[in-house]
Amino acid sequence: MPPRPVELSSRQKAAVLLVALGPEASAKMYQHLPQAELEELTLEIARIGRIAPETRAAVVSEYREMCLAQDYISEGGLGYAHEALESAFGSDRAKEIVGRVSKAMEVLPFDFIRKAEPAQLLMFLQDEHPQTIALILAYLPPANAATVLSGLWPDLRAEVARRLAVMDRTPPEVIREVERVLQRKLSSVISTEMTSAGGVKSLVEVLNWVDRSTERTILESLSEQAPEVAEEVKKLMFVFEDIAGLDDRAIMQVLREVDSKELALALKGVNAQVADRIFKCMSERAGAMLREDMEFMGPVRLRAVEEAQQRVVNIIRRLEETGEIVVARGEQEEIIE
Repeated sequence: MPPRPVELSSRQKAAVLLVALGPEASAKMYQHLPQAELEELTLEIARIGRIAPETRAAVVSEYREMCLAQDYISEGGLGYAHEALESAFGSDRAKEIVGRVSKAMEVLPFDFIRKAEPAQLLMFLQDEHPQTIALILAYLPPANAATVLSGLWPDLRAEVARRLAVMDRTPPEVIREVERVLQRKLSSVISTEMTSAGGVKSLVEVLNWVDRSTERTILESLSEQAPEVAEEVKKLMFVFEDIAGLDDRAIMQVLREVDSKELALALKGVNAQVADRIFKCMSERAGAMLREDMEFMGPVRLRAVEEAQQRVVNIIRRLEETGEIVVARGEQEEIIE
């Protein structure tokens, strides 16, 4: 008998699932997420802390069931899915699974604003067109819509109420366009309460596998939305610029593992402190050859540089894991010779 689903929000379940799948698989899934969802999920992973084994098992089991149901639905529709699931899990369980999948597939317009406090939404909507405000209020829970409507300026309130009253059908493409614009604007306005949690370690494990561009974007977003959490993440992470903080022996060990052409590409555009630190740990002849490689390389794409830097960082992380080098993190660590 599989474990029963736990009472968590969809985003919490997604965060638990990513942690359960491990950093490598999670990083691959990150690459397919829209920016706003990626940032929200990142914050959720940082929040969740320790995950009880039964919670992890229940979430993974529910995910498996949902995948099975969606496969069956794509093959033969809801009826076929129900029959197939009933054979596997029984009638009641099959009905429950199909119901969850059906609900998940029906995303209401402006669903992303339901997490916003009415007061935040009110401040955000004051300068929007009355028709846009009316359209949003039509899809909000009545209590939230009432709070927003009551807080509008009197003249605007009357106009929004009038448009809401006469509103009939809105073309889906109009709704999608308004959603797209508002979601981009609102993502920088909605504040999220943050607390220090053990989930930071899980987030770092995922970030260690994503590409450098995604890593930088997430860290920048965290720094804006939750600076305390961002600081905790940075203390546990190692990024390319942190090479400047390694001791000479560690840097020389890294240089023995990195191809010279790869290093030349990784050093394109880095700050002088990082470059000087690396050249200091090289022989004069090796340093001259590396500079020549960098000059002859000419202009290169930023993405190529970031990918090279990520490969160097991966080597450093591997050397740290095997104990061949020591990487100090956060506060200065005490080293025993």
